[in-house]
Amino acid sequence: MLRQSLQQKLQQKLSPQQIQLIKLLEVPSIELEERIKKEIEENPALEEGNEIQEEYDLNDEVDGSFEEKNESFPDEEYATDDDIPDYKLNVNNYSAENSKVDIPVSLGASFHEYLIDQLGLQQLTEDECFLAEYIIGNIDDEGYLKRSAEDICDDILFQTGKHVDAETIIRILGIIQEFDPAGVGAHDLQECLLLQLRRKEQNEVTGIAEKILENFFDEFAKKHYEKIIRKLDIDENLLKKAITEITKLNPKPGNAWEDLWEKNMDQITPDFILENVNGELLLSLNNGNIPELRLSSSFKKMYEEYNGSKNESGKAQEAVAFVKQKLESAKWFIDAIKQRQVTLLTTMDAIIRFQKDYFLTGDESLLKPMIMKDIAEITGYDISTISRVSNCKYIETDFGIFSLKHFFTEAGQTDSGEEISTREIKNILADCIATEDKQHPFTDDTLSDILKQKGFIVARRTVAKYREQLNISVARLRKEMK
Repeated sequence: MLRQSLQQKLQQKLSPQQIQLIKLLEVPSIELEERIKKEIEENPALEEGNEIQEEYDLNDEVDGSFEEKNESFPDEEYATDDDIPDYKLNVNNYSAENSKVDIPVSLGASFHEYLIDQLGLQQLTEDECFLAEYIIGNIDDEGYLKRSAEDICDDILFQTGKHVDAETIIRILGIIQEFDPAGVGAHDLQECLLLQLRRKEQNEVTGIAEKILENFFDEFAKKHYEKIIRKLDIDENLLKKAITEITKLNPKPGNAWEDLWEKNMDQITPDFILENVNGELLLSLNNGNIPELRLSSSFKKMYEEYNGSKNESGKAQEAVAFVKQKLESAKWFIDAIKQRQVTLLTTMDAIIRFQKDYFLTGDESLLKPMIMKDIAEITGYDISTISRVSNCKYIETDFGIFSLKHFFTEAGQTDSGEEISTREIKNILADCIATEDKQHPFTDDTLSDILKQKGFIVARRTVAKYREQLNISVARLRKEMK
């Protein structure tokens, strides 16, 4: 049975301008340049230039103001009115969380292409070449083949109808495992290291290293060196040489290509530049390659001509609507860029004032405990806005380039009750571990006691958390031979 009823509900909706702004806030400078170029290509009413704009008249004047302060932008899907035109909502920009930009970079042959090129040096039949290429296609970017021979046989049967036995796949894989880089095509780390070790010149040290990997891999991984010495009946010096030989091997042979990609792509362009001039901190936005924007004078003139014409034909009205829409969209985009700059500078200025002692000296011990709520209270912005501003943004200082999130730290406590930044505690913890006796590394309990002696109250579980955040292993895995 169907029933009709009326229902009232309160729903928060964002205007198209707000959607533009919150999207642009997350974009770092290097992506903003591409975003602006894309907008210029798509909107003929927008062009580069910084000339003073003349007033123009639209029947429904665009409101370029953004009421940003004390306003919360929800992270869920933005609610908008159904009658808002698509051109006002389509911002086409990129967010670090939900978008990826394909940027063509020439790095020569890819890892898989390099392996396939080596097939040309082998005397293989057409069917064997097909199987070899199929196996190479299943090798991941680190150089590992995570699929069994039986699974590959099943895949080939399902996709091509060809029956292939596991022995043939294993034989072809053996050929691929002779390719460069050494260790490629291994199923796991143990096999990868063994493949590399067997290509080395054989001597007593490599022989012991091979026995360790074949028969005592778990003991080696857990650094139970006493068990290895006892079972192999060798002295500690020979074990140390064998372990040194193993640690020289590459656990991820495919990473040579990944490292080359990261080297080309992982270049940081700071969004802010901070200069210390005679004790005065001067902040500026890094807008070096970001063009000034203006409304197209030809488009404005076109709108005035169409709008002033008495021609009321359907095509004329469509032309007026089109030109008006493009002008509105262009003005909104210009206003959004300007508001982005204001919001970024206001937020960064608040961070600098909060952490002034640090920015004057670069001494991390002077970093105060600071959370996003602190900056939100200073600026009047919502915490979500502070989060968006600090996301993927960097600042260049006299002592290095840092992520904005580097300056947000939780509060620790000394034995006198004074609050300090957890970053200072982490630095002290890292120094303690760096200077420890590697034959008898400090446990988390010992590190907690050391911090207490230095006046910092830190529980063992907190020490473990900080150690993991610093990417430092547990004491057992930090242990080294004499």
